[in-house]
Amino acid sequence: MNDVSPIKYELLHIDRYTNARRGRIYTKHGIIETPVFMPVGTNATVKAITGQSLEDVGSEIILGNAFHLFLRPGLDVLDSFGGLHSFMNWKKPILTDSGGFQVFSLKDRIIDEQGVSFRSPLDGSKLKITPEISMKIQQSIGSDIAMAFDECITAYADHDYVSSSIDRTFRWAKRSFESHSRKDQALFGIVQGALFEDLRQRSLEQITSVPFDGYALGGLAVGEKYQESEKILQSFGTQLPTDKPRYIMGIGSPTMMVLSVENGMDMFDCVLPTRMGRHGTALTYNGRINLKASKCAYIEKPIDENCSCYTCRNHSQGYIHHLFKRDEILGKMLLSIHNLHFNISLVKDMRKAIEEDRFLQFKKQFFEVSGYPLKN
Repeated sequence: MNDVSPIKYELLHIDRYTNARRGRIYTKHGIIETPVFMPVGTNATVKAITGQSLEDVGSEIILGNAFHLFLRPGLDVLDSFGGLHSFMNWKKPILTDSGGFQVFSLKDRIIDEQGVSFRSPLDGSKLKITPEISMKIQQSIGSDIAMAFDECITAYADHDYVSSSIDRTFRWAKRSFESHSRKDQALFGIVQGALFEDLRQRSLEQITSVPFDGYALGGLAVGEKYQESEKILQSFGTQLPTDKPRYIMGIGSPTMMVLSVENGMDMFDCVLPTRMGRHGTALTYNGRINLKASKCAYIEKPIDENCSCYTCRNHSQGYIHHLFKRDEILGKMLLSIHNLHFNISLVKDMRKAIEEDRFLQFKKQFFEVSGYPLKN
């Protein structure tokens, strides 16, 4: 592992009344302003979004999926292109997950001390991913930030299993660290522990004992109520090192984005905005809008008259409704563009609120106006 971090985190300001923090991450492919939302590009593409559209909505970093890229196009192709940046012609930073979440979502997987054995979902061939193999995959991808290989477990797994799992994740984290050799790629460790605070504490102490370039909270947004996620955030978000980036994995709903920032997190990713867009739902500061609803057919105004995205500048709700009624791909593209723009605009607004020490007022107003859930 590199002695000097290939990224630099700069803490610019902490909100006076909350743990929300404003920062900046320097990478070889550019600067990332934090808090930041990272669109998910599982298969070397953010679904229904062109690279130019990603630029236009203000994406500063995207996430790639090590497991899926390992299966297809494969490391030979990625190596021949010189990595994922060149392959997909994306010039800004990329973060890759370790493949752990995808592997553990497969049926018939076998977990042992070495790693995870499974059958390829493409052709049924027998495969195995270990911490060392995960590092090899991510180093071939050439992402700016790689993730240590971990076991992502369900939120409601029993205490005994979670206890043994976090210890194994710690051993895998040390192996990931030891086998990672790419000097221009950062490596983050992942804290697990499900919803058990005693196990979260143990995992946090274990993972932060390894000098990773950043740290993540994993194993959230996997089926639990958001209040349970918030409890973990409140207990452990600010315990992560202050001088390095903090990443909460799989978070992308407006509610959890705001709560994550309030509790000191810097980075989050989710497929939610593009997935909702492909299914006809728009995210706005006034709540969600179902563009498939018949009442939208005659609405001449855009999704949000205050939104500056391409979709809202050029098209009406009635037109987008028509596209979904006719199952036209353009409708999915337009809503995906809008939803990504919304999420990225939301984090920009949170940055400004932090800088001005008014994050609590921002949070209060946001939930009062938007109607997004914030009640037990």
